[in-house]
Parts: sequence; C-alpha cells; structure tokens
Amino acid sequence: MKIYSHENLSLHRPLPYFSYGKMHEPLEIPERMVEFLKAPAALGLEVTTAIDVGITPILAVHDFGYVEFLKHGYDEWMAVEEDLGAQVQTGIFVPYDNPGIGIMAKAAKYQADDSAPISEHSWTSIYWSAQTALNAAEALLNDEKPETERADSHIQLCFSRPPGHHARKSAAGGFCYLNNAAIIAEHLRQKYKKIAIIDTDMHHGQGIQEIFYDRKDVLYTSVHGDPVNFYPAVTGHAFEKGVGEGEGYNINFPMPHGTDEAGFFEYVDKSIEAVTLFDPDIIVHVLGFDVYENDPEARCAVSTEGFKVLAQKMKALNKPLIVLVEGGYYIQKLNDNLQAFLSGLISEDNSNSQLT
Repeated sequence: MKIYSHENLSLHRPLPYFSYGKMHEPLEIPERMVEFLKAPAALGLEVTTAIDVGITPILAVHDFGYVEFLKHGYDEWMAVEEDLGAQVQTGIFVPYDNPGIGIMAKAAKYQADDSAPISEHSWTSIYWSAQTALNAAEALLNDEKPETERADSHIQLCFSRPPGHHARKSAAGGFCYLNNAAIIAEHLRQKYKKIAIIDTDMHHGQGIQEIFYDRKDVLYTSVHGDPVNFYPAVTGHAFEKGVGEGEGYNINFPMPHGTDEAGFFEYVDKSIEAVTLFDPDIIVHVLGFDVYENDPEARCAVSTEGFKVLAQKMKALNKPLIVLVEGGYYIQKLNDNLQAFLSGLISEDNSNSQLT
C-alpha cells in the first residue's frame, strides 16, 4: 500500500463564515492534517510526498475560468480599493447570465455557498490536494504489471485536503474546490475503460454526480444522509439515476437520519453490489470520517471499529483501489479512526469484514 500527502495541504485556513443565518467556525481546518498524519506513523507506514503532475488533468474536468478564479481570486479580491474582507466570500450565487466582470461577480459566479472561502494560501492547498490524488492515478497509469498482480498489490490512499466531492465543474462549495475523485477518474480513463466511485462521506457528492451524470464509463454510487434539509439539500435522492447514456450509472443511497451502524453497512453492501455488477477496472473510494458517531456532521453512527470493517469491504472487492480521505471533523478521533481504516487495508484476513 502507498500513501500520498504533501506539506502544502495544511496551508489553507478558512476564517469564520456566515451560513444558515449565523456565523460558523470552520470545521475543515489544518489541524485535521496533523491528526490524520499520526495514523500512518503509529502503524509504521511510509507516507510519500506527492510530486507535481501538472494542471492539465484538472482542466480536463473543470472550466478554465473557474480554475483561474481559484488561482488568482484572492489577489484580485485584495486589490480592490474597498475592504472586502480577508477572504474571498460572497453570499450571492449567480452562475448564469453573469459575465464575471470584477472579482465580486466572479465570486458570485463560482462560489456556490459560503463554506468554500478563498484565503491567501488556499490555491496552493487546493492544487496540491488534487496532485496527491493524481499521484495515485499516475502510479496505475504507468504500471505495466499483469492485472492479477495489480489487483492485489495496488491499494493507495491519498490525503485530500481540502476535500473535493462537492466541487462542480465550475463551482466551489461544501469545503470543496477541485473535484479530486472526478479528476483522477477522468485521468485514469486514458488507460482504463471503466471506473467506479464509491462515496461513503456523510454528504452527497453532488459535484461527482454532475460531472458524470450522462456517462456510463464512470459509475457513481453514494451512501449519504438523506438530503432533505441537509447539505447539499438539492441532490442525492434515490430517483437521480443519470441521463442519456448515463442512465442507471448514478446510484444514490440516502440514509434516514439516525441510521445505526448496521443500517449504514446495509447501504454500503448495496453500493458494493452495484459496483460488483459494473465490474470496474479501478475503484475510487471517497472516504468521509464524518459518518463517525460523534462527528458534528454525522446523521448516522459508525464506530471506530466500523472503519476497519469498511476498509476490509473495499479491499475485498479485489480491484485496484484509490482511497481519498475527505470528510471528518471530530478532531479528537481522526487519528484513531484512520488507524482503524488503515488496519483494515493492511490486514491479511478479510473474513471478518463485518462487525461482531
């Protein structure tokens, strides 16, 4: 197993923001990386520093103007004579009929909500978050080993901070800016015919759904909290199945709020059944620790031991696997929960891929 990270993932530090009628302290903070990195160290696992693969794979998924906004928006914001605040953030979202003249108009065009502000070093972290994921994709693209060996030996985990699954083709939101899962799925299509994305974050990944909604080469299946009055609120329903060639290749499993651990795994097993039927060449797992029972975003109750079970289930699919560590905001248990997940990945015995 290989693990990828980069020191620049910790540079992005959002400030308090206004949402749902009140101020919020940011949950997606650099301290998360401190805790996450304790886990591989405790297990004696090496962490590889990602190298720069370039911006081309990013632009294969995201609109050029949007990426330019993420890269240069902060400097443009601070160059305005009037004091607009210390980070790019606007409560206005007007993606259509908006020529994007001026940084306020650009922010209104490209920021879908207030939970994805841009501060001084945000772009550096955003860019390197995508690069960590792309390093795993590159390893598979450049691997000439037989597929039978690759399936057993190629399990890769990437720290994805800031996370990505809410990022749309041309809009940031939900702590997300670049859609890392979509970027590597598209990048892998150079060599592999079918990619499956399994998303077990607490929230529906509307960005991944949007990007692949009309395609049958990338299966997206998501286990998440019922989106009625819960972020992202407008997507994630079971009736959203894809359009055109993509019909049937978008499968949502919205969990009732309050679902227990056994119920969570019932939905995960249904997701795995769909992936097994699809028979992909590569699996990308969007891992959210916000399903943990004490997480402030949790609407279900997965235990620390449950993450080991989840990892064993992913490994048992016996396909090349790339895990993107995205959500999870209960700082006190990120280390323990990731250790449990990693233990499941490196375990030689998958016969116990259920809770006892």
